[in-house]
Amino acid sequence: MEIERKFLVTQLPSLEHCDSQKILQAYISIEPVIRIRQADCNFFLTVKSKGGIIREEFELAITKDEFESLLKKCEGSYIEKTRYLIPLENGLTAELDVFSGHLDSLVTVEVEFSSLKEAEAFTPPSWFGEDISLNHRYKNNNLALYGLNNIV
Repeated sequence: MEIERKFLVTQLPSLEHCDSQKILQAYISIEPVIRIRQADCNFFLTVKSKGGIIREEFELAITKDEFESLLKKCEGSYIEKTRYLIPLENGLTAELDVFSGHLDSLVTVEVEFSSLKEAEAFTPPSWFGEDISLNHRYKNNNLALYGLNNIV
């Protein structure tokens, strides 16, 4: 089960001491959501249920060859981003995504929680902007299909 909130970013925090990874992801299917992802040298196939803040998620490690084969079957454009891991209070981590390619200029941040109660009680730091957790236009699968045209 994945419990997360997603926000736009009003200003970038300092990223110089943050761990980061390059991510390439694409979608085999939008309904149901079936995603493939390359995160640095690791490859995954993920299936996600419908939902807002709470979604079921199943992730399976795959090989580079499997990833490249599945990439040929994907809908829409690839998503390219750099993800920065930023420690927050209470043991939480902000996953800041700086998009590139056709989504250049978009910056979002997600925080995962262990319960809905914790997610609802979360007070975002001042550099977080609008809460877009329930705005389906900002879901990565929609961004892959429609790009920024769908949110401007």
